[in-house]
Amino acid sequence: MTKFLKSVAAITVAATVAIPQEMNAGIVGMSRASLAPVMQYISFHRATLAPMAYTQFCLRYSDQCRTQKLIFRGGPVRLTAKRVQEINEVNTSVNANIVPERNYEGLSAEKWLIAPSSGDCNDYAVTKRSALLALGWPARALLLSEVVTRSGEHHLVLVVRSSSGDLVLDNLSHSIRPWSRVPYQWVRMQTPRNPNFWSTVAERRA
Repeated sequence: MTKFLKSVAAITVAATVAIPQEMNAGIVGMSRASLAPVMQYISFHRATLAPMAYTQFCLRYSDQCRTQKLIFRGGPVRLTAKRVQEINEVNTSVNANIVPERNYEGLSAEKWLIAPSSGDCNDYAVTKRSALLALGWPARALLLSEVVTRSGEHHLVLVVRSSSGDLVLDNLSHSIRPWSRVPYQWVRMQTPRNPNFWSTVAERRA
C-alpha cells in the first residue's frame, strides 16, 4: 500500500466516534424522506469491452483486478455509520491530495494511476477504489463507471453499491450523491459479479 493510502486508512480507523443514523443522508445533502424515491440501483444493459486504459491499468496493478473467490456471493454493502465515515474520508482525502491535471493528448495517452501527485478523473476514481479495497470493502461494491458530462467530455467516477442505493464518488463534487442525481449520461461500468467484466448502462428512467 502506498504512503498516501496508508495515511487514509490510519485517519479513517482513528475516527471511531459513531455517526448518527441521520448522517447517512448528509453524504448526499438531502433529507432521508427526499432520498426515498431516488435511492435505486443502476441497471445493466449488455456486456461490452472494458476501456483500453483499464486493461493497461490491470497490467500495471494486477492486485487491483484480481477476482475475489467469493465475488459471486453477497449484494450491496450495508451502509453502516463506520462505512459512511470511510467513504466520506476517502472521497475528501483523495480529492484534496491529487492536483487536477487535464489530459490533452486523448485516449491514447490515458494512464490510470493510483495516488499520483497530479492527475485527471481516472486517477481520482482508481485511487478511491484502491483506498476502499485496502479498508476491507468488497470489489463487488466498488464499480468504476464511465459517464459523459454535460459538456460532452468522457469522465470516470466511482460508484459505491450500498444498501442505500448506488452512490457516486466524483472528483468534480465534494458531496456523495445518488447516481440518479448526478448530471451525467451513463456509458459503461464494471459489473458487481466480476469487476473485470464491463457492461453498458440501461437508459435512466425519469
